Amino acid sequence: MEQEEKIARVADNFRLVKERVAEAAELSGRSPKDVRLVCVTKFVDIPRIGEAIAAGGLEVGENRAQELVDKYDFFKENGQTVHFIGQLQLNKVKYLIGRADLIQSADRIEAFSEIERLAGKHGIRQNTLVEVNIGNEPQKGGIAPEELRELLKRISDMPHVCVKGLMCIPPAAGGEDARYYFKRMKELFENIKAAGISGIDMELLSMGMSGDYPSAIAEGANMVRIGSAIFGARPRH
Repeated sequence: MEQEEKIARVADNFRLVKERVAEAAELSGRSPKDVRLVCVTKFVDIPRIGEAIAAGGLEVGENRAQELVDKYDFFKENGQTVHFIGQLQLNKVKYLIGRADLIQSADRIEAFSEIERLAGKHGIRQNTLVEVNIGNEPQKGGIAPEELRELLKRISDMPHVCVKGLMCIPPAAGGEDARYYFKRMKELFENIKAAGISGIDMELLSMGMSGDYPSAIAEGANMVRIGSAIFGARPRH
């Protein structure tokens, strides 16, 4: 009975999140279809992920390369778009190329150079986002906003890297307090788009998590990454 209740909660939680995403999109003058929902499956077991998929989930995000590899066959058997959203270590890139449909957390030239090298070996173009440290927090990953344009110029001539937009994890302000950072990210996103850097696309703005995604959508996010609001609190590992 307890397991059945847990399963029901996952499905119910997913539907509730979808409703809130749709409401936030409509309030911002967009269609709900314009905002993509990535279910963050870090430390979530296969049966619970399956319940979110059965409820309509189409995209999953993993924080650890090995966990993505372990679940990859299940994800692809169930038609999922697979994202890597965790801190990107250079020695883990080899596990992501050809598996992750989108690497969201590349943030330095060394990471993009390794993606370029390995994607070239596989004969593919690897879709990426650039992670921006919008709060200039020393303990977090991400390129500093003032250094972003120069990084993009250096990436732009890499034939096997396809930059699709930006990602951020703002300071832990939560809810409405995070809107300042989301607003700054949207402005940065639009400025880069207007700059028209050759070989760089600004299609995706990935920001907003369980505690603040309605605010992120209100400020222009078209991709949100939701874990605990769907699956509950993560177990300690």
